[in-house]
Amino acid sequence: MELYAIWRRREAGWRDGEPIEAQADWAGHAAFMVKGQADGVVQLAGPIDEEGALIVVRAESPEAVEAWLAEDPWTASGILVTERIGRWTLRIGSLA
Repeated sequence: MELYAIWRRREAGWRDGEPIEAQADWAGHAAFMVKGQADGVVQLAGPIDEEGALIVVRAESPEAVEAWLAEDPWTASGILVTERIGRWTLRIGSLA
């Protein structure tokens, strides 16, 4: 399993001026991310400024990352889109 960094940005489905918890299907997105962590996929995740999010995952390939992201309710509804998936080499620090 390799580490991948995913850059996602807010898209047309994002309601400006509303907090993250008030976005459409927040519960579904949050459940997806929590399950991803429980399954060992999600290593780190969180919003970046007011523009999007960064997620670090363990996966077999970029295609596996894309398939996983396709299951996120916020992908299907156009709230977040993926800008880039890159293989990430952790050089300083550690993950569980």
